Amino acid sequence: MQGGATITNTNEPREGNRDNVYLFPNMLDHYQIQLTRMLEAEQFSEAKELIRFLLQCRGEDERHYEEWSNLLAWLEMAFPDDSWAAEIPSAEEDEEEFRRLALKPSVQDEAYVKQVLYIIEHHPMADQQMLALERAVHLDDPAVDEVIKNWLERGPQHPAVQFKALQCLRRRGTAGTVTLLRLDETVTLDIEMTPLSWDDFPEPAVLALERVEGAVESLDPTLPHFAQELWKDLLQYLYGTSAFEWMQEGSEHSIDCWAAALHVMLMLTVYGTADDDAVRDTYGISEPLRFRYEQACRSLRQAAAYGQPGGGPES
Repeated sequence: MQGGATITNTNEPREGNRDNVYLFPNMLDHYQIQLTRMLEAEQFSEAKELIRFLLQCRGEDERHYEEWSNLLAWLEMAFPDDSWAAEIPSAEEDEEEFRRLALKPSVQDEAYVKQVLYIIEHHPMADQQMLALERAVHLDDPAVDEVIKNWLERGPQHPAVQFKALQCLRRRGTAGTVTLLRLDETVTLDIEMTPLSWDDFPEPAVLALERVEGAVESLDPTLPHFAQELWKDLLQYLYGTSAFEWMQEGSEHSIDCWAAALHVMLMLTVYGTADDDAVRDTYGISEPLRFRYEQACRSLRQAAAYGQPGGGPES
């Protein structure tokens, strides 16, 4: 955890002494992203350890120390002995409070707002843009909505970042539509229809996943979890495209085709190989359905290409 810091005065004790630990300038955002991910994954013990480390560091803006102290106090009050895993609350309200404390600063001056928007519009790393979009949800400046909408429409951006931006706008209460390029298609999307959770996705998408989970559980009990995570990522990439619209039709044959395509993508992702004939037999993909099944496979391959190093489509 100290790879992004330089330590001086090594004869003095580090505990409680911020004067002997310094963060390199480019590491603050890295640690903020790491902290956010820990909170989202409910890794509260690790989050407390990281916050204690950050509080030892010298030379940061005082508002950061205040935010970290407030968040640490909340964590220690809610989970004083780190035994939260035994009885964790249903937790939507708790998670939202953690997210708010981690991402909403106590002071939002003009410089802070400009910095967040600049990262959204210009940072070359998708992770940094997505963290900035999480922060933008809590910005009080009403001009933020138009800045994000205009940036989306200028395009192109990584589809996962686009989806996060649409969620950001919906959480901010933004209405209306936005027109943008999604996986080589120009689409117009209603901001208020953007899914904020798994329950907001169309039922056919849920049914397709359930079929895959049932089919792969006997092969490996961990595969249903991998299938769910992979499917959620792919749906974010496909959202708003013609493939996503076709998925929403919800016919039995359509669900079979998408389930089979997801099964193939899961096998390729986990094992590097897939038995296409066996998968088609599992989901009843007859010759009349072969073309639609292959269309679904092609759509998932295109979406999955954005999750690979380089973040671009297949050549």
